[in-house]
Amino acid sequence: MATDQYPKVYLYRRIVHAKLFIDKNYADKIDLGNISDEAYFSKFHFIRLFKSTYGKTPHQYLKYVRLEKAKELLKAGVPVTEVCYSVGFDSVSSFSGLFSKTVGVSPSVFSAEQKRTKEKIKKEPLAFVPSCYAYQHGWLENSNFEEADS
Repeated sequence: MATDQYPKVYLYRRIVHAKLFIDKNYADKIDLGNISDEAYFSKFHFIRLFKSTYGKTPHQYLKYVRLEKAKELLKAGVPVTEVCYSVGFDSVSSFSGLFSKTVGVSPSVFSAEQKRTKEKIKKEPLAFVPSCYAYQHGWLENSNFEEADS
């Protein structure tokens, strides 16, 4: 490795370490100070480096991770209030507002939609498989799915 690339790799590793810190501790009370300390950067330098690497500020990335984890929990049927606190938010109203703004529907509507989708999949599993794939595997001809419903 060329000596002029060493500093870039070293900086990149520190940024990745900070991202992994966010991924691991998203549910805890972490802020920019905690995250930048993990990477051994000043806050403002860290924000610039993190954004140039990941396309989001550390705070935007933290919100993104929390919302993705919230979606997973809501899909699993966990109640909205429990999801809110388990992914690191302090209030249900701020969580619901951010979730609605980002996802397009409230957490309770999202959860209800996921529940309806699961019920539809149980009733008609082939409706959720691309027809070309089902045809290729012979699922459309002499289908056992239809016989099971009778």
